Amino acid sequence: MSASSCSLCHFWSSSIGKKFVVAVTGLILVGFLAGHLGGNLLIYVGAEAFNEYAKFLHHMLHGAGVWIARIVLLTSLVLHVVATIQLTIANRASKEKRYECDTTVKASKASRIMIWSGLTILAFVIFHILHYTVRIDSKLAELGNNGDAYLMVIEGFKSIPVSAFYIIAISLLCNHLSHGFSAIFQTLGLRTKKNAGMIDCIAKAYTLFIWVGFVSIPVAVLAGWIY
Repeated sequence: MSASSCSLCHFWSSSIGKKFVVAVTGLILVGFLAGHLGGNLLIYVGAEAFNEYAKFLHHMLHGAGVWIARIVLLTSLVLHVVATIQLTIANRASKEKRYECDTTVKASKASRIMIWSGLTILAFVIFHILHYTVRIDSKLAELGNNGDAYLMVIEGFKSIPVSAFYIIAISLLCNHLSHGFSAIFQTLGLRTKKNAGMIDCIAKAYTLFIWVGFVSIPVAVLAGWIY
């Protein structure tokens, strides 16, 4: 085994290493959420704008861009979940507190269920990929193959069970995010007593923006506001 491989193994096996992986992958996922939501909100502009956005994504870098993004995001998500689970198991076994700083001694409800919400979100991501990317539904596949991403999204959310699962998953995601956003700054050493309040406010505002934005789409479809 090479020296670089040994260093990576040692880094991953350490608590600090896993926390760093969770923070960095979390930062990637936080950025993705904002970008993904921005694109999704184009559905309110109209079919042409939304379909052009979808077309741009699939033709970016001659079609390679979307696959690069998918690989990076899925790798980040898996590493994030695995590292979080291993940290949780290790912390419970050793009965150590997750953070030593006074600002994070009192764990919020979100932090106590991070592992479960994370697994639920992972299951949702897999379902979401099967639903809108792989398109296991023949009707959605036909719409997608015809380049009508706008109608594909609307048709998908016309299903009450699908929309309900989507809303539940987004709510769990935001519950996870409400703790994780601040924890990223804590782990990377960017959170101090002076800026803790500001970071917490930004985390709450960002979480609310993400929740309202994503949840509004299935609600709008079911209510008949977009069709």
